[in-house]
Amino acid sequence: MDLIELIKISYSNIKTNLLRSILTLIIIALGVMALVGILTSIDGVIYSMSSNFSFLGANSFNIEKLTPAGRGRRNGTDIKESPNLIYAQAYDFKTKFKDRATVALSLGASFRSTLKYQSKKTNPTYRIRGVDEDYFATSGYQIEYGRNFSPAEQESGSSLAIIGMDVVKILFDDKPESALQKWISIDDKKYQVVGVLKSKGATMNEGADKRALIPLQRARIDYSDTDFDISVSVGNQLNMDEIISAATGTMRIVRGLKSYEENDFEIWKSDGIIDFLKENTVKLRAAAIAIGLMTLLGAAIGLMNIMLVSVTERTKEIGIIKALGATKKTIMLQFLSEAVIICLIGGLLGVILAIPLGNVVTIYMGGSFIIPWAWISLGLIVCTIVGIISGFYPAMKAAALDPVESLRYE
Repeated sequence: MDLIELIKISYSNIKTNLLRSILTLIIIALGVMALVGILTSIDGVIYSMSSNFSFLGANSFNIEKLTPAGRGRRNGTDIKESPNLIYAQAYDFKTKFKDRATVALSLGASFRSTLKYQSKKTNPTYRIRGVDEDYFATSGYQIEYGRNFSPAEQESGSSLAIIGMDVVKILFDDKPESALQKWISIDDKKYQVVGVLKSKGATMNEGADKRALIPLQRARIDYSDTDFDISVSVGNQLNMDEIISAATGTMRIVRGLKSYEENDFEIWKSDGIIDFLKENTVKLRAAAIAIGLMTLLGAAIGLMNIMLVSVTERTKEIGIIKALGATKKTIMLQFLSEAVIICLIGGLLGVILAIPLGNVVTIYMGGSFIIPWAWISLGLIVCTIVGIISGFYPAMKAAALDPVESLRYE
């Protein structure tokens, strides 16, 4: 008996007990839906977070002064806050390192600012950052309306601003085009709006749109000139570790550290948070697999019961088939194929339900639709294994029946 004929006979037998088969494959479908759906949701969350964290730059790292928060002790002594990274040092680093990578300087001018336009104003919770000409190349922010600051405007410290979408919603009734060229007040200082940032939303980056960017030199004049941030963008991520090592050496020279002194600055990569989250989703994936397997275990027991009942109901049929010359192997393959086909139909149904269900979370978090081929393959492989395990004992029992006794069975 060839494979195609075996599948046809198995399918015909499944249709004979259609209601029981449907109930069983629904249970299998629910198990696969739980397995594939939850794993798809986890992947979607990770991809979405990767996208949301792109505001740090896909291949970038930041250099800041060392702060004691969350760092405890080092070599038996408390870590003290290091001196501020002043403009001269930041500019010196950029000059020395600009041939190795793209370097941007920025200044956290204010974290509690109020922005006003005519009679409208924001809450005093908006961030103002002074940025130089390379900021957009390293930060991941994009200008959706308007333009960037020109080199001349950067050098002269013109009173210009590029605002986030939250500012537009409050001050300009969510109309970005109407914000361009308007004069707004930031902490009672006048700035002309020349650009609007592309929205990043609030997911995993609360306040990404609640900010305004101004030229770095203007920030030094209007706010402070004390503590600067350095962002470095690497062209090839494979060279990241090499560039970080070189940046560490250059920064030690800039900071005037002696060979025996510890670094008084810190370097962190933008992908560090994502790597941490990926590592901590291992347990979540394991739990999802456990939930799916528990459901499939129940389905396997139900399927085995159906197959055993089927063997009993078809005892006389099995006797006739054996009398016509069917071997034990043929009968075993027939019952196994029936169990596997039921599982695979249930698995396919579960996958069809799981993909849109799992992507609901991804789309909600601003990610794109994904098809989890790896988890689909896992679900179908598990279904095949469940079918073989569930059908093996009933198939053995059917194959072991005595043809004479089977023909006499009523």
